[in-house]
Amino acid sequence: MNQAVVPGAFGLGIDAGGTQTRWALADAAGAIVAEGQVAGLSALQMGSAAGRQTVHANFAELARAVLLHGRPVGVRAGMTGFGGDGEQLQRWLAELLGLNAQAVTLCNDIEIAYLDSFAPGEGYLVYAGTGSIGAFIDAEQQFHRAGGRGVMLDDGGGGFWIAREALRQIWRNEDECPGRWRQSAMARAVFEHVGGDDWSFSRQFIYGQERGAVGKLALAVAASADDPAAAAILHNAGLELARLARALTDRFGVRPVVLAGRAAALHPSIFGAMRAALPSDTALTQTVSHAHHAAARIAAK
Repeated sequence: MNQAVVPGAFGLGIDAGGTQTRWALADAAGAIVAEGQVAGLSALQMGSAAGRQTVHANFAELARAVLLHGRPVGVRAGMTGFGGDGEQLQRWLAELLGLNAQAVTLCNDIEIAYLDSFAPGEGYLVYAGTGSIGAFIDAEQQFHRAGGRGVMLDDGGGGFWIAREALRQIWRNEDECPGRWRQSAMARAVFEHVGGDDWSFSRQFIYGQERGAVGKLALAVAASADDPAAAAILHNAGLELARLARALTDRFGVRPVVLAGRAAALHPSIFGAMRAALPSDTALTQTVSHAHHAAARIAAK
């Protein structure tokens, strides 16, 4: 047992995404008493031995940090890519935290993010992190999505999509005119991020890493937003996110829309393009999501 554990009826909330995993402890009154982060996690990693090892190691690091502040009585964990089969994940978290497995509840990370912004049936969440998704939880607690089917198929407007678009455009330009990258602020920033201008660096970067690590390249794109190529990608990211909101509105009627997620906050032009692409009477706001806080408060109940 960790000797630093202190008594208290804490709820542990976990928001596991491709880029980082955030956790928070809430007391019975809902006050956040501690929080932190570890490396990104995804339920999709459970499909390989190496991925499972990584998930367990990150869970162990998270548990050690949590137990320095208090042992939770319940856990609510939202994970990217979670599809309902979480027995192994549930067991690992319970064992590492010294809890019964029944004290750990797993769900998709977007469900937690939605409840951080809306009560069920109230509005639509458009979330852009490494990937992207539009979400609606109706009054009967049924989860509905638009998009959110992974970076191989779509996830338009998310960090991975922005990174992929930048690399695609840069290398198409290099096909037509080798060395053109030197005249592009975006290309120079991207090549600095991936380690060099030879194709081998880009190849290793895009194909040799987890999707969350790839998504971080979007930071370099946003930092070079004065470059017309980068500006166009960021603008188009906003259009992609607007499409998700329109899809939900067409299916379920007009409701307020909240835009959240780290990729959505990379540059103001993303929100601006989304705002312009939606009907003028759409109530659209942007927020910095604290889904791990919402999860902790749910767990504390």
